[in-house]
Amino acid sequence: MGRNPCCSKDEGLNRGAWTAMEDKLLTDYVKTHGEGKWRNLPKSAGLKRCGKSCRLRWLNYLRPGIKERKYHS
Repeated sequence: MGRNPCCSKDEGLNRGAWTAMEDKLLTDYVKTHGEGKWRNLPKSAGLKRCGKSCRLRWLNYLRPGIKERKYHS
């Protein structure tokens, strides 16, 4: 029992670093439709990413009001 995987590894999904265009697509989609339904978001927004990846990108990097990380050496 349990959930089906949100995406298949064979679907040709992008992995690794996000591009500025992908960030813009994700940000525009969330501004228009709101947060939630992350499993359906990639296809609706035109992204070749997993829903989990989109959710984490939004929550950890793109969400308005998130504090910028500053590293001190």
